[in-house]
Amino acid sequence: MEVMFEDFLNWDPYSLERGEKEKLLSDRLKWLSKFHYERCNEYRKILDAYGVNLNHLDSYYELPFLPVRLFKEVKLLSVLESEIVKTMTSSGTSGQKVSQIFVDRKTAGNQQKTLVKLVSSFTGSSRMPMLILDSPSVIKNRTLFSARGAGILGFSIFGKDRLYGLDENMHLNIQAVENFLEKYQGKRIFLFGFTFMIWQHFYKELLALKRLGIQLELSNGVLIHGGGWKRLEKEAVAQEEFRDALKQVCGLREIYDYYGMVEQTGCIYMQCEYGHYHASIFSDVIVRNPIDFTVCKTGEKGIIQVVSAIPESYPGHSLLTEDEGMILGEDNCPCGRKGKYFSVTGRIKNAEIRGCSDTYGNQF
Repeated sequence: MEVMFEDFLNWDPYSLERGEKEKLLSDRLKWLSKFHYERCNEYRKILDAYGVNLNHLDSYYELPFLPVRLFKEVKLLSVLESEIVKTMTSSGTSGQKVSQIFVDRKTAGNQQKTLVKLVSSFTGSSRMPMLILDSPSVIKNRTLFSARGAGILGFSIFGKDRLYGLDENMHLNIQAVENFLEKYQGKRIFLFGFTFMIWQHFYKELLALKRLGIQLELSNGVLIHGGGWKRLEKEAVAQEEFRDALKQVCGLREIYDYYGMVEQTGCIYMQCEYGHYHASIFSDVIVRNPIDFTVCKTGEKGIIQVVSAIPESYPGHSLLTEDEGMILGEDNCPCGRKGKYFSVTGRIKNAEIRGCSDTYGNQF
């Protein structure tokens, strides 16, 4: 019997405790595994090679996982090519292969519905005037675009009267931004961008302007950013410093980071006010020992596995990332949200840089 994605939409995304969530997610993920096994030849061959019998698995902890790098090497899809409405590519530096993720209309709808539920639980349901801290040139072919473009388009549903704050040369369009803020003075402003680009092309230019006596007022703003921290680590910029610097230069106080990847678009892990990334009812994080892939205990560092209830057009529901992290707790974060909360400690050794911010910064 099909376990419907719509069943998840009936719940607040951070409302289920461990037992309830594991049952709901296990039923959906077991169904997805069988769905992809029947429809994706490559996925079936992998499971058969390892002797996996999906009928004998009880929990999503036991489900096989694919390494995210496989999407760089193999074309994986579980629907007819004629049903694909967009192909997303991962971020990658020059010379790197990129992942290709094939999305049909149903999966695209699931991605958007999930993103709306997750983000609105942090920012509220009202659409706000939106300042995109990027250049409009990143949005080109909407049927084939990068993780960076996908992120901008995905988060744009939370905004209205959208303005790109950077020009084609990645310089701050100060006059346009000032006019925009004057138009919406006293209103809540939604800002979105990728971490390194915000630091390099927004914060640094604001800092230079402040020294000239010009300062933007964004104390009513809410910023959501993501895309990796590796480039900022090279500049010795920690998350706390990032937030404090933006507060000092333009008054921004409400700032949320998120962890996510193009291979599971829509299923992001928002960071709460206590600095913890949270898994919602749509997804979960399992940290595995890099030697034998057993499940790590709380507080034990390992490789991050992510599972998602969303993807039906490709077998991306259980993936082993190239990131290291640790589970910090479950159902007991001080913010009150249920589910696991975790930290990301870095990339595994010799893994490629792949975050939207990280790969962009690596080009300069």
